[in-house]
Amino acid sequence: MESGPTPRRRATTKPEDVAPKRQPPYAVVLFNDDEHSFLYVVETLMKVFGYPLEKSYALTLQVHNDGKGIVWSGVREVAELKRDQIRSAGPDFYGPNKVDFPLRVTIEPLPG
Repeated sequence: MESGPTPRRRATTKPEDVAPKRQPPYAVVLFNDDEHSFLYVVETLMKVFGYPLEKSYALTLQVHNDGKGIVWSGVREVAELKRDQIRSAGPDFYGPNKVDFPLRVTIEPLPG
């Protein structure tokens, strides 16, 4: 009896051997404008992110000086939630004129 070619074994991978594909982190980017008051931005960061006054003030100052700034980074779903919470923070009554439109905020993927 002749023996045929030896069958090749397929390499099998177990689900636990495969590393899950990681999503890149996302940044919440806040933009400066001339309408919203400094105090409104500080309070919004405190309310949305739970930051202490000092951190909220420092981030607001950075956004004011640089024109924009990253105020938070993490997973996309949370970044989307935080963006939406900033957009729905309500009107700014602190300035000389009431501002009814939201702060300009986006999310952007960070290099992973």
